[in-house]
Amino acid sequence: MSKYVKELIMNDLRKRLEGVSDALVVDVVGIENNKAVELRKRLRQKKINLLVVKNSLARRATEGTSLAPAFESAGGTLALLWGGEDIISLAKEVIAIAEKKEFEPFMPKGGAMDGQSLSATQVRDVSKWPSRSEQLSILVGQILSPGATLCAQLLAPGAKLASQLKKKADEAGEAAEAGAAEAVSAAGDSAAAETTTKADAAG
Repeated sequence: MSKYVKELIMNDLRKRLEGVSDALVVDVVGIENNKAVELRKRLRQKKINLLVVKNSLARRATEGTSLAPAFESAGGTLALLWGGEDIISLAKEVIAIAEKKEFEPFMPKGGAMDGQSLSATQVRDVSKWPSRSEQLSILVGQILSPGATLCAQLLAPGAKLASQLKKKADEAGEAAEAGAAEAVSAAGDSAAAETTTKADAAG
């Protein structure tokens, strides 16, 4: 490869990686063509970029950037992955793919996170961390929990008072119904007695 072509490749690589601070390096050498197409499709659906490049060119193109540590211990032809929700979700996806036999010999080789190099083992460790969405879910739960407890504490006395008022109202209603029944019964008894008296007088 001529020096001119190498410069073109490195310039293109610099443009592609502009603004990228975290990335992972994987081994894809030997993967079948149809599986490679399937792999790229899967990654695109998750907004993950894959670029196969020689380590020497990638090292020179990322020199002085936060991605440079990713290529310190790698060698030969490799694939660079970046994108996704964050480096954690990216690591989760890389490990998930590596565990599928259909994509062999796809395997993590390392990467760079926050300007620090990652080994293959560390990539697996990062994949076990909660992703950004999971972290937000945990954070929201922690934020809402005190509010929910406070709300329950504030509502509890009102609910208790309402229950007591309802009980008193039910008791008052039952007493009123009993009183009305007694009045009706007494009125009936009085009317019956009056009728009997009139009948006796007539007789």
